[in-house]
Amino acid sequence: MIIEKPWGKEEIIEKNMRFMVKKITMYGGKRCSLQYHTKKVETIYVLSGQLRIYIGSSGKKCFSRIFRPNELITIPENIIHRMEALEDTTYLEASTPEIDDVVRLEDDYKRGINI
Repeated sequence: MIIEKPWGKEEIIEKNMRFMVKKITMYGGKRCSLQYHTKKVETIYVLSGQLRIYIGSSGKKCFSRIFRPNELITIPENIIHRMEALEDTTYLEASTPEIDDVVRLEDDYKRGINI
């Protein structure tokens, strides 16, 4: 199943009771919400492109690092994060299966903020 997003698209490769795997394409210059998950844990593995990932304990205390192909990071629950594509980027997200567990703090596309 492919889900179109304002910043690119997600392809759900597998979703079951234990885990979920998505192939994500994010277009250059786009970014997802500044967000966190209350239950979901995710591992990001970059396939192509360059992905800046912001992580921290609050929106004002995030640091960032650029991830390139074959690099990965695991983001635990309750950690604030945001992905930003520096160029067209494809990555895998392997996570626990809570697909709707998103608390948005900021969003470039005027989707609901949960503060």
